[in-house]
Amino acid sequence: MIRRHRKAIKSAWRLLNPGQQALLVLVHLRKGETFTELGAGFGVSTATAWRYVEETVMLLSARSPKLGQALREARRDGLHYLVLDGTLIRTDRIAADRPYFSGKHRVHGMNVQVIASPDGAILWTSGALPGRTHDLSAARIWGVLRELEPAGIIVLADKGYQGAGGPVITPYKGRDKPASQKQANRSHARLRRPGERANAQLKTWRILRKLRCCPRKTGHLCKAIALLQNYEVAQG
Repeated sequence: MIRRHRKAIKSAWRLLNPGQQALLVLVHLRKGETFTELGAGFGVSTATAWRYVEETVMLLSARSPKLGQALREARRDGLHYLVLDGTLIRTDRIAADRPYFSGKHRVHGMNVQVIASPDGAILWTSGALPGRTHDLSAARIWGVLRELEPAGIIVLADKGYQGAGGPVITPYKGRDKPASQKQANRSHARLRRPGERANAQLKTWRILRKLRCCPRKTGHLCKAIALLQNYEVAQG
């Protein structure tokens, strides 16, 4: 991918070959190494390390599936249901940045929506919205609910999506629920739990544990990492 891109933009010679650039980016994403540390380790300047990472992340992000494509592939693969969940990617922001503050998590961050298969494979990740955005609002903004209806696939989601309607099934609310609803909630949680591991998989990449870059890059980073994570799982 990197080699083809260099050829397309007529940038054949660089300090690092395509394989070395790919390794530099993997170190940054997987271990969370800073650009200064990357530069020192790979013998390039901090600015060059930054350019290599920016370029590769955007290339990977562009290859990630669009929402409609992901849903069509899920239906083609015969998946009986999907799991929709939101995750907060923490950011290094100051207290004055109120739009980024999540009241639910009590930290600054960016809201990213994730659709996963029943076994936890990441099928799609959204762009990023300020951390105070409610999961249901985020799903509507990214067109998730609009795309799910014609796809004809049942989607399980937590209580944060109550009111979504359509194919989105959420747990019953209330304290004094009848036994049948309690049992339904237990079954719902059991089916949803493996799919929710998708968010945990994203955060095994240390760069996503707390971002120290512009929050607007969060969505591209998640898309790039989802692609790499799925490739890693496929390779065993």
